[in-house]
Amino acid sequence: MSFLRRRKASVIPKAEIDRDDEKKEKVVEVEKLKGKIKRWSCIDSCCWFIGFICSVWWFLLFLYNTMPASFPQYVTEAITGPLQDPPGVKLRNEGLTVKHPVVFVPGIVTGGLELWEGRQCAEGLFRKRLWGGTFGELYKRPLCWVEHMSLDNETGLDRPGIRVRPVSGLVAADYFAPGYFVWAVLIANLARIGYEEKTMYMAAYDWRISFQNTEIRDQTLSRMKSNIELMVATNGGHKVVVIPHSMGVLYFLHFMKWVETPAPMGGGGGSDWCAKHIKAVMNIGGPFLGVPKSVAALFSIEAKDVAVARAFAPGVLDKDVFSLQALQHIMRMTRTWDSTMSMIPKGGDTIWGSIDWSPEGYYNCNAKRLKNNATHTAFENGKESLASLKNVNYGRLISFGKDLAEMDTSDFERLDFMGVDKGSNIANATNCDVWNEYNEMGVESIKAVADYKVYTADSFLDLLHFVAPKMMKRGDAHFSYGIADNLDDPKYKHYKYWSNPLETTLPNAPDMEIYSMYGVGIPTERAYVYKSTPPSECYIPFQIDASAEGGSKYSCLKGGVFSVDGDETVPVLSSGFMCAKGWRGRTRFNPSGILTYIKEYDHAPPANLLEGRGTQSGAHVDILGNFALIEDIIRVAAGSNGEELGGDQVHSDIFEWSEKIDIKL
Repeated sequence: MSFLRRRKASVIPKAEIDRDDEKKEKVVEVEKLKGKIKRWSCIDSCCWFIGFICSVWWFLLFLYNTMPASFPQYVTEAITGPLQDPPGVKLRNEGLTVKHPVVFVPGIVTGGLELWEGRQCAEGLFRKRLWGGTFGELYKRPLCWVEHMSLDNETGLDRPGIRVRPVSGLVAADYFAPGYFVWAVLIANLARIGYEEKTMYMAAYDWRISFQNTEIRDQTLSRMKSNIELMVATNGGHKVVVIPHSMGVLYFLHFMKWVETPAPMGGGGGSDWCAKHIKAVMNIGGPFLGVPKSVAALFSIEAKDVAVARAFAPGVLDKDVFSLQALQHIMRMTRTWDSTMSMIPKGGDTIWGSIDWSPEGYYNCNAKRLKNNATHTAFENGKESLASLKNVNYGRLISFGKDLAEMDTSDFERLDFMGVDKGSNIANATNCDVWNEYNEMGVESIKAVADYKVYTADSFLDLLHFVAPKMMKRGDAHFSYGIADNLDDPKYKHYKYWSNPLETTLPNAPDMEIYSMYGVGIPTERAYVYKSTPPSECYIPFQIDASAEGGSKYSCLKGGVFSVDGDETVPVLSSGFMCAKGWRGRTRFNPSGILTYIKEYDHAPPANLLEGRGTQSGAHVDILGNFALIEDIIRVAAGSNGEELGGDQVHSDIFEWSEKIDIKL
């Protein structure tokens, strides 16, 4: 009987079960509603915050633009003393005037892009800037913006129904955003000695697409050729001075080979076109041999600043915040930009170093200037020695773990990843609308990438082919990263080699001059410590380990990033090697013996906020406002040559590093 009573008591009426189910459903609905309200609240807060910042910014700009022109200068001089005359004023007083027309070639991201055709979400944006300017559409409709800034993942050209084109004229890249100059300061100083639009030309192009595709789609290379010819013809036959910046340096290298090459692949100008039309090429911040920043950008869409942000707010950039997985969307977009592949390190281990060696050696990043193998200089004010940095070298572009970055190669074993079957998807991606190539990699292949442990410049190319085959298939058609054994080999006539200075030759123009002008004295990204991230839906499986620190004030490992001397974006090795050694004198890369000069500008940050971005900055973009650099450019444009400028001006150890690189000249 007692058993039956217990059994009866355990039977719950169906109506009661239904009521419990209804309660559970209501609880779930309430929680969902709470989540939506919280998300809406966050979005409202975010939009309010962005709106507040923008309003304050525009209000300050309004005040600045409405006050008397002399007021900011009056305030500054009252605090800091009399200001230095701008270079244009100084050189005009010396009697310098217009002589050679100038051509500006902007780099990646600094040129404006505007919409000519879009989808429904972009209604009302015809000929409005999607890149550069106020970036208003970025925070108003971010997913629509990403959609229109992305290119076709198969062709690297326009997606159906979308046309985004470069802004034309000097306004294309004078300012990147209101108040943030790019070429504006240089243009203004050239104007002070008489330059105007007929003697200045901004060779704007769509910096997202491959160099040869700018010609195929927009005929940009042909336009540059025609404009240069017109400027020479209408300015008394005076040749042009070309001033490329950043990726524009690689773009103009491509142009010089293109213009000589017969049609249809080239411009048909003949082998003497450059000799007839170009006085000097004054490269600013040139990534001639690529940049290690591209390693992190292409592998995990990171750089030092992103890694720090992820460490400060874990998960915010990775998860579905405000219905926008930020890094995943950016990765999907930027991996359609073929131009990013132009900046993958060139020259492989020969240039950038192997697991056991790198040309720069060890550094004291606490010193104002970084010195190679000069322990008495780098460590003279400290008790530590070079042994504190034992076994760390920059040839290891990627190391999975701080220990592997420092460990002797005999102490670890590497497992090859290339033969691993990619297998099934890493996670159920049915709810993932942010596709990237990592979605097609299996757990074993992800693990195999980390098990390889250390990647150099050579093995990083294999890594990219493994994790991003679709991107690299496009890249391989337009760019190359090796060192030519025989430059007479007919294969080097193909355009994929033209932007690599180690796989092509300079033009036959013995009277032309080439300058490499760049900043030094700023820690610049050179190698990375990585870690694997826990699996989740739509995730990026690798990230910089921001917790990896060198443990010494002299160490160059901070926040998972090893730094060397450079301009904050391009290491000295990339900017300086070709003019220091590869092209110096008559070499196989410079058969006509074009004179080359190195002009390094030692970085000096602004003394106070009133100086803005400074007039002695060596930073990658801010250097375009450096008075010493502007003066050098104006003097050459007005007729001076490299010897009259004083020849080389070097603060780094670029010549010593270059000598360590064993390359056939």
